[in-house]
Amino acid sequence: MKVRSRLLPALARREYPTVLELVGRTPIVRLDRLSREVPGQLLAKLEYLNPGGSVKDRIGLAMIEAAEQAGKLRPGGTIVEPTSGNTGVGLVIAAALRGYRCIFVMPDKMSQEKISMLRAYGAEVVITPTAVDPHSPESYYSVSDRLAEEIPGGYKPDQYSNPSNPETHYETTGPELWEQTDGDIDAIVISVGTGGTITGVGRYFKERKPDVRIVGVDPEGSIFTADERHPTGPYLVEGIGKECWPDTLDADVVDEWVRVSDRDSFRVARRLAREEGLLVGGSTGTTAHAGIELAKRLGSDARVLMFFPDSGRSYLSKFYDDNWMIQYGLLERTTPPPAVEAVLRFRRVGHDVPDLVTVGSHEKVGSAIDTMQRYGISQLPVVRNEPVDSLADVVGSLHERALLDRVFRNPDALNEDVAVAMQPPLPAVDADASVVEVYEGLSGTNGAVVVATAGKPTGILTRSDLLEFLAAQRSQVQS
Repeated sequence: MKVRSRLLPALARREYPTVLELVGRTPIVRLDRLSREVPGQLLAKLEYLNPGGSVKDRIGLAMIEAAEQAGKLRPGGTIVEPTSGNTGVGLVIAAALRGYRCIFVMPDKMSQEKISMLRAYGAEVVITPTAVDPHSPESYYSVSDRLAEEIPGGYKPDQYSNPSNPETHYETTGPELWEQTDGDIDAIVISVGTGGTITGVGRYFKERKPDVRIVGVDPEGSIFTADERHPTGPYLVEGIGKECWPDTLDADVVDEWVRVSDRDSFRVARRLAREEGLLVGGSTGTTAHAGIELAKRLGSDARVLMFFPDSGRSYLSKFYDDNWMIQYGLLERTTPPPAVEAVLRFRRVGHDVPDLVTVGSHEKVGSAIDTMQRYGISQLPVVRNEPVDSLADVVGSLHERALLDRVFRNPDALNEDVAVAMQPPLPAVDADASVVEVYEGLSGTNGAVVVATAGKPTGILTRSDLLEFLAAQRSQVQS
């Protein structure tokens, strides 16, 4: 009891920080496994360990305080900002403690996790199209401008032009990094979006160690490294790269630019999780790939420090998902895709429908409709005659939707020859072809393909057949 009474006064006097006071002072770690690939040493500053999960926490409060001091943001005001997600979190955390409403405008390519996270903090989110010119009225820049003007008490910090962005990194991030390393760094690698981090940190280090190499990293398709051979265009990695040069970027501090593909960004991000135990975002993968390539060119004593800007928790439904990676052609399948014949075998189980149902070109439309209803099918190959020995015998096709339109407009069409009502033949695929190949035919307007074995039609495969097969495979894997 005496020990407890001595401790209680000390505990009562202890002061605790607010969440905003936890921003910064992020650790630096060695990347031992990735460093095996380079002659020197790879280091990572884990900015995603800020309370909001990214380097953008550093500028959120700074931009709000600058606006308050300038009288641009008053009590009860509304913060409106275009963001890929992370700056929004940095702003909304500070806004929660200051009592401001937040509206964030985001391009539609951003992950659902980011949108849900901002809403969890109480922010309102407006989604705009990604593939528009930055000056378009639909762009997230233009929409945020309009909202900030229309909403009473609205204020747009605009991380892309706000001087508090690079100033914060010059005044806090740069000195913090210098103190942690004693300046013993040969190169600093930073992925560039607004340019605030690389501008602030770069200026601070250049004043104290002019020979340090400041490396800017840019996704393929962004303007920073665009040229005649590498034009601007869409890319999948989020939060970095731009369509136009932001005012917050001082390109004079950048000694070298490195361009990185989506494939390399996401694959290295996945490696960091599995080999270094660091669950990081796609822009971190971009940074790490560039850092590895840079370190390969430097000497054995070189120390390369990389800024890891955000966490991978916002991308679990994207590049950490194998199916998503395969969908975008960024990851090869670990097992070969099944053949078309496997789908036909699956369909036979529990079904009385023959693999191949046809109708003769000289039969009547009414008879063809009866056949389609009998077997519950919506597409029917039209053949010259029976038996069907080769694909050359298939002269056309009937489609339920087209037949409905024809008979609805003219009931006498039921008595027409099929040859009059038929459309071109369905696409043909070999039974040994993979479902990847047949998918192209099924995703078009036809919705069905004729399956052939050694040139002889042996079945018909529909969009619904493939869907049922894939769903059954998925269920087997999960069970």
